Amino acid sequence: MTQSINTTTMENDGELREDEVSNGLSNLGPSATGLQHTYLYLSVPGRDLKNVSILCNYIHLQKLELPYNKIKDLSCVSHMPHLIILDVSHNQLTDFFGFQAPKNLKEVNFSYNQMSVMKDLSEYTSLTKLILDYNSFSAIRGLEKCEMLSHLSLAHNNISRIRGLDHLPLRELCLKGNAIQKIENLQTLRKLQVLDLSCNRIQSLSGLQKLLLLGTINLESNLISEIKEASYLQDLNLLRELNLIKNPVQDQDGYRLAVIFLLQHLTLLDQQTVTAEGKYDPPLEVTAARDHMTNLLYQLMQPQVIFDSTLPSLDTPYPMLVLTGPQACGKRELAHKLCQEFSDYFAYGACHTTRGPYYGEEDGLDYHFETEEEFQKMIQMGKFVQTVQYGGHWYGLSRESIERVAREGLACCVHMEVEGVYSLKKSYFEPRYVLLIPTTVDNYICCLKARGFYSNAQMETAVSRIDLYAKINREKPGFFDNVISCGGFVCSFCSPDDRAEAYMILKQLVQEYLGLEEQGGDTSSITPNNTSTNTTGEVLAAKAEDADLMDSYSRNYQKKIQANMNTSQTPAVSASSNRREQLIREALNGKCPGAYAELFQRSAPTAPSSLASHSRPHQGPSPIHPAGLCGPDEQHSSSEESRASSGLSMRSSAGVLSAEIPARGSEVGSGLSIEPLEMSMLGQDRGRIDSHLTPDAPRSERISPTLPSSPGRPGANSKQILPPIPSGRKSNDSGPKQ
Repeated sequence: MTQSINTTTMENDGELREDEVSNGLSNLGPSATGLQHTYLYLSVPGRDLKNVSILCNYIHLQKLELPYNKIKDLSCVSHMPHLIILDVSHNQLTDFFGFQAPKNLKEVNFSYNQMSVMKDLSEYTSLTKLILDYNSFSAIRGLEKCEMLSHLSLAHNNISRIRGLDHLPLRELCLKGNAIQKIENLQTLRKLQVLDLSCNRIQSLSGLQKLLLLGTINLESNLISEIKEASYLQDLNLLRELNLIKNPVQDQDGYRLAVIFLLQHLTLLDQQTVTAEGKYDPPLEVTAARDHMTNLLYQLMQPQVIFDSTLPSLDTPYPMLVLTGPQACGKRELAHKLCQEFSDYFAYGACHTTRGPYYGEEDGLDYHFETEEEFQKMIQMGKFVQTVQYGGHWYGLSRESIERVAREGLACCVHMEVEGVYSLKKSYFEPRYVLLIPTTVDNYICCLKARGFYSNAQMETAVSRIDLYAKINREKPGFFDNVISCGGFVCSFCSPDDRAEAYMILKQLVQEYLGLEEQGGDTSSITPNNTSTNTTGEVLAAKAEDADLMDSYSRNYQKKIQANMNTSQTPAVSASSNRREQLIREALNGKCPGAYAELFQRSAPTAPSSLASHSRPHQGPSPIHPAGLCGPDEQHSSSEESRASSGLSMRSSAGVLSAEIPARGSEVGSGLSIEPLEMSMLGQDRGRIDSHLTPDAPRSERISPTLPSSPGRPGANSKQILPPIPSGRKSNDSGPKQ
């Protein structure tokens, strides 16, 4: 029968009296001998007791609790042969086990006392749990004969080395808050399951590799600095919980994923649950590399073609603009508006996705919506430049989406999440990336809720990714080319002021990219929707037939190039024009270099010596002999080189007919007379273009070619910030305006 404890302190000068004992007794039951019933438990905490000698008469006690007193002598315990549990924590004891050992004593708590030396406990053979926290012990000794000891705690003492624990049957060991620098002498603790070594000075995990039953390790606030230290724990197949909080190793990039990868059985790392996503999803860089390898491999398995519109160049890569940012931040809306206003420069590249369309989205305009099966089939057909998985759905940017824009002579503007940015950076494309990121999270949350498309979990994930974008921008300078910070977000559900402000910043940024200047009243200035001067319009009208000979990629550039060309050429420009004209004559006669030679040559190839006589600097080129009128050696050379380059279509070799030189055009046109070339040597594309270049063709059809690396190529005067945006780059060396 349990009686309530009287909380009134007796004025007895710290001596325990009979009435206090009676109030603290509980748990009536049979005595150890079984001959009588008696109270087995006594608890008298927090009474400032100093003298407890009265307890010598209570020989049947099995549990004694006297914490939070001022006891210095426990000799009374020698008269309790049946005592099993003893708790005298938070007292003033200095003598370690200062009493005769009860033969059945199993659990002892001496924490928060003033003990400094451990003595031999050979007589305490039944001891299973010993708590000695917050004392002054400097060494562990006297436990060799405790053959049943399974729990030992010596937290916050002065222990500097782990010794005196050999072959003990310990299951839990706590040495927290000591001065231990090395894990040693634990290899014989074969049954150890829980180990707490936090708040020490440990630098290595060596010494734990043989403790095969370990399930929990706490190493918080130590000096472990290398991820490779976790390799010492790889053979611990039962290890489930590991705590390395406040260790230098946490500051290393990819620390958590690396540790999880090494210790596959962990369920809790640094007090955070290890989920399947965290365990098996690699970092963004690794995912991007894997997706890039997959897409590249499937592309190589397909019949190879040369994408002339986006043919890689060492000097001027195909220009792209990528808007990136958290989900629903208005990337798509800004991309559409930008492409509408700068329609002479940009066109929107729609990505493919397996998610369903949201309200207001149109297939083919905003996204190409595909089924999972169709998307995977497209991957296997090698149709994607980059693919990512986000929010349980696939997203991918197909090469055809880029080509469709590039064939019109425009730069491609797309939007994607940061996973797509990582993937696209693995390709040979070199876009410029603009990050849209909020400064007011509350506005962003309101925008997500206003859309009505997302669950609470999805919104929490989207908000958390703001920190991801900020961290990438902070820790990887230059990863994004520009950052637009918005007070609110710019989706269609936000205020018009927010959208207008964000777009004005983006517009100004693009104008700086393009080199455009707004000059009111100056009709000769270049603006987004009126990019040619009056003089250029007259030239273009007179050269309409020339434009028909060129592919769409070159046609779109021609009017911009004409505005930047000066009718009075310097000797250097004339010599350069002669060289380019001579090289194009070689290409038309089948002496063009191979496809891969052109891809990796930074400078223009030197004309063969056999054609040196055809080049007359400052006087214009002489008429070119038709292929059928060349000498035998020349015909043989032409045939061999043509067959060597038969894999290159006319649009990717001679297809550099993208600009016209007015001053030299009449001379070239008057002397150009070329017979049709053999279809078997040049291929169908070569034959298609050569069909227009016959002696019967009008003399007004003049072609003045430009090589890929020549200054006349659109956008060759590129800035460091952005590769050349087509149709509108202003040349620094252009002549005076007409």
